[in-house]
Amino acid sequence: MAQYFDKIAHHYDAWYQTKVGQYVDRTEKRLIFSMIKTKRGRALDLGCGTGNYTIELYKRGFDVIGVDLSQEMLKIAKSKLPHVLFIRADAYNLPFKEEVFDLVLSVTMFEFIHEPEKALNEIYRVLKPGGEVIIGTMNGKSLWFLFKRFKSLFVETAYRYARFYTPKELETLLTNAGFDNVESRGIIFFPSFFPFVGFAEKVDQKFNKNLKSLGAFIAVRGVKK
Repeated sequence: MAQYFDKIAHHYDAWYQTKVGQYVDRTEKRLIFSMIKTKRGRALDLGCGTGNYTIELYKRGFDVIGVDLSQEMLKIAKSKLPHVLFIRADAYNLPFKEEVFDLVLSVTMFEFIHEPEKALNEIYRVLKPGGEVIIGTMNGKSLWFLFKRFKSLFVETAYRYARFYTPKELETLLTNAGFDNVESRGIIFFPSFFPFVGFAEKVDQKFNKNLKSLGAFIAVRGVKK
């Protein structure tokens, strides 16, 4: 998978400048940061890609480190944040001591790993007691996912290689890994080509708890005991 993401790194990064990309990005970030309780400290952006969330964590005052397997993604991230440490590493074997992070954030990485339990064990290991993890993925039961999966049958996209989760599946993974206070939410209830973005955003904000199982993007939070 790292080779595939090396190949699409610049295209991936440019997508965030499109109208759809901007809508999705601000909507997902609104959800993610509404769930994060940690306000300062050391943060790990796991599967950081081109640094989208690393930048946001840095802006919010975190001492943040970005980790990814794609060298090309990391090059772009480093060009945006030259003073931040970015490391090429495997989520199954993180190059950090135990209990060093207050927050671990991982957005759209878990879809592309084969052993989520192993990655969660590593996240649990590097988190301080009372530290929190937030994981964001695409929802395997959403209409948007079904559209993207169908499209990937004809055009090579990352979705062709991805494994998707439901909110309940993510909650179970975190609970089994030992995390406490596990909760999930979902957002983006209309496909990306939906024309009424303003209306869509109002729906997103109002129903991200009650209709989470229908959202295209889901996030789960847990706390290390």
